[in-house]
Amino acid sequence: MGQSFDNSKPIFLQIKERIEDQIVNKDLKEDEQIPSTTHIVHFFKVNHLTVAKGINILVDEGIIYKKRGVGMFVAAGAREKLLQKRKETFADSYVTPMLQEAKKLGLTDRELMNIINKIKECDFIET
Repeated sequence: MGQSFDNSKPIFLQIKERIEDQIVNKDLKEDEQIPSTTHIVHFFKVNHLTVAKGINILVDEGIIYKKRGVGMFVAAGAREKLLQKRKETFADSYVTPMLQEAKKLGLTDRELMNIINKIKECDFIET
C-alpha cells in the first residue's frame, strides 16, 4: 500500500479500494487477516473513523468479515465477487469514455486498436 491519496475521491473509498486491490492481486487471500485498523491508521496517518468507514463498507459487501477480538479476515469468494463487480463496471468506467474520446479525435477502429496493441506491448503494462 502506498501512502499517497488523490483528491478526486474520499480517503475512506481509496483505503477500501486498496484493500480490494490486494485481494484481487492475491496479496490477501481467503481467510487471511487484513492489516488492523490501527496499523492502517498509523501507516496512512489518517483518522481512525476514516479507516473504519472504508472497512465497514467491505464488511457490508461481504468482502471481509470480523472475528470478534481477533480482527478482520478476507471472506470466502471475495476475490471472485470483486472480479465480477469490476467486470460489470469495466465498460462504463473505461471503455465508453475511451470510445467517446476516440470519436472526438476522429480515430478509426484500426488506429484505436493499434494504440491499444502498442500499449499492451510496453513493459510497464502487466497482462
